[in-house]
Amino acid sequence: MFPLKDDIPTRRFPIVTVLLIVANVFMFFGFQGAFTASETDANANTVEYGAIPYELTHPGKHCEQAGGRIACEGQAGVSGETDSQPPTWLTVLTAMFMHGGLLHIAGNMLFLWIFGNNIEDSMGRLRFVLFYLLGGVAAVGLQALVDPGSAVPTIGASGAVAAVLGGYALLYPRARVVTLLFIVIFFTIIELPALLVLGGWFLLQAVNGAADLSQPVDGAGGVAYFAHIGGFLFGLVAIKLFADRVHEDYERAHRAPVY
Repeated sequence: MFPLKDDIPTRRFPIVTVLLIVANVFMFFGFQGAFTASETDANANTVEYGAIPYELTHPGKHCEQAGGRIACEGQAGVSGETDSQPPTWLTVLTAMFMHGGLLHIAGNMLFLWIFGNNIEDSMGRLRFVLFYLLGGVAAVGLQALVDPGSAVPTIGASGAVAAVLGGYALLYPRARVVTLLFIVIFFTIIELPALLVLGGWFLLQAVNGAADLSQPVDGAGGVAYFAHIGGFLFGLVAIKLFADRVHEDYERAHRAPVY
């Protein structure tokens, strides 16, 4: 299932959602130098500014690109932290605005645009910024807790966007989402309840995350499923603390009948 749009309008222009998309695109094409940076420079940037679970769970230790692999202090004789390296806590934030490829950023930004505008509308701009960033922090935190010895950098807006999805699933469970549905080699476009679309997405992350736990760690990169899970769960728990309204059209359409 791949969502294309929902049926809930917004009261005002979602400026924060747009600015987040612009920031992510700027980081990808500008700072990361997508399609222009050498593979060596791209990998070094990812290691330097990505959120590495080993660094987050081993205060004072750091990891660096060394001979085509990532070596961490205490594991492979890496020297102490350099002056040019950003503080470890800061990488939790910088990692949210970095992506591993064009499809990675395109998918995240599409989900953010479809669902983020209504979440921004439900809580206001400043609270949405805080909700989004805290969702990203929760996502990185769970990924680090599940795999504390990993030297693979976690990058991407997926965790923060997952918080938006979790909040949307709880706030607008019966909203209609126009969805591209793949069936083997065929596809169709249908409207589905948001709870089914987003619940199905979360279930897929949980299944894949459980499968990852059963696999031996090989140090290779991949999908940070537990970051997705952590962000989504944060959204479910925190949405009622941040949101103070739902769209009146949704309330009218789904108000329980009075007898």
